[in-house]
Amino acid sequence: MITTRIHKAVLPVLLIAGLAACGNDDTGRDANPLLIAAKTATGAMSGLRGDKTENAPAAPRTPEQMAAEALRVNPAPLILVNFESLGRSQVMAMTGQNGSMRTYMAPSKEALIMRDGMLIGTRGFGNDLSVVEPGTEPLIRADRSGSAQRVMRYYSGDGLERPLSFNCTTSPGPKPGVILESCEGHGARFQNSFMPQSGQLPVSRQWAGPKLGYMTIQTLRP
Repeated sequence: MITTRIHKAVLPVLLIAGLAACGNDDTGRDANPLLIAAKTATGAMSGLRGDKTENAPAAPRTPEQMAAEALRVNPAPLILVNFESLGRSQVMAMTGQNGSMRTYMAPSKEALIMRDGMLIGTRGFGNDLSVVEPGTEPLIRADRSGSAQRVMRYYSGDGLERPLSFNCTTSPGPKPGVILESCEGHGARFQNSFMPQSGQLPVSRQWAGPKLGYMTIQTLRP
């Protein structure tokens, strides 16, 4: 049943949210590594006309409600994304695939490019992440400790790519099944967190850059 499937899908996110206080501090404003994945989606305020009762804003939908509705109406592969700096959650559907690379898009045309759960790029947000070259990816998928570089290339105002290289280490997280990727460079520090399963990354919290910040990404339908 849909309700059972959604409950199982959202549970890992609830577990990650419960680990928020266990992460290390970094220099970002909302930088603790495991924050709010299961907060209620903010949603837009209702513009209803009529009496005072009708003018009351509609209660925002929870991520579980958003996921259930998306699974009901959209047969495509789906992810649920919580954009922490934007203060909203969004279900995104796959609109294209090239090998292991998938493009997930929202109705607003904002898009994420993913590789089996690893964030590779963003589109439509402004100052977008052109492409990520995560040298730590094999370590993360294998749930192993180690070190490697992460290169993040951003589109600048002149339309050119600007690469930023970070030195990163991977290590076990505060709870079993979580692996952390801690990165530093160019005066910034950030910490990604993943819950790898058989080489896949169905639940994660990843930093997209100083503008977009952290997002929690959960696979609803592979």
